[in-house]
Amino acid sequence: MQALLDLKLLTTFVRAAHAGTLSAAAIQVGRTQSTVTMQIQRLEDALGQSLFHRSGSGVRLTGAGERFLGYAERILRLHDDAVSSFSDQGLRGAITFGCPEDYLIAFFPALLKSFGAIHRDIEIRVVSAPTPELQKLLHARQIDMALVSTPDITVGVETGGDVIRTEQLAWVGSKPTLELHDFNQNTDPQSPIPLALAAANALDHRSARDAMDGAKLPYQIAYASNSLAGLIAVTRSGLAISVMMQKAVPSDLFILKSPLPPLPKLGLRVITSELNPSPAIDAFADHITKMLPFL
Repeated sequence: MQALLDLKLLTTFVRAAHAGTLSAAAIQVGRTQSTVTMQIQRLEDALGQSLFHRSGSGVRLTGAGERFLGYAERILRLHDDAVSSFSDQGLRGAITFGCPEDYLIAFFPALLKSFGAIHRDIEIRVVSAPTPELQKLLHARQIDMALVSTPDITVGVETGGDVIRTEQLAWVGSKPTLELHDFNQNTDPQSPIPLALAAANALDHRSARDAMDGAKLPYQIAYASNSLAGLIAVTRSGLAISVMMQKAVPSDLFILKSPLPPLPKLGLRVITSELNPSPAIDAFADHITKMLPFL
């Protein structure tokens, strides 16, 4: 007789597949990591297949795991559809979500895919803008929620705060060191270093200028753009160096160190435009809070 698949095991498997770690999956399903490990083992035993490659950094799907993920997601969606159709309890609605472009590129695909696997009837519209603009849109209630940056990283989830992740800012250039760029620093140390930065009200812009001023290094704002693609293009040209979230640095560009001064970390937090957000907004905010630290 074929084994029956337990929906709880399928849910844990899907969470672990999208999160990439069993610890993240444990937080999302409200179980201990050891329980999640046992649940995955039970599912593998039932199927007679190994679903994950395990390593110190997390888990990744085996070939069998990749094939089974599609089945598991379809089974869970069909289950949710059945429950929703007969009990009218499934979450529905639309969310307008704001996010800076670098976070959108680095994190949003995984967040959307994993959330959509659970709540397929919630439509998410995306607005990309720097944090100051997103705060204005939230205040005007033109967006429902946003993932924004904050310079205050002293409190996080583990201490009861609302910063759910920190990200390191980095100087970025087209060559491995500042000296290799043709900015005339080798012949004239007082020649200003050309910078390509986001708009003046952006946190990375202010952080870059504060760092250069503190180190007393000469610089000039040679290019300004709120588009990450624009900053990357200028940086690739070799005409200036830029500041980006370290995780968003393309593989063909280089993170620059000394003599450039250290840059700070920024905190990421989720904020909403309403004191009593809808269940759909609550669900997506909770999903981001649980998933983002592990992406």
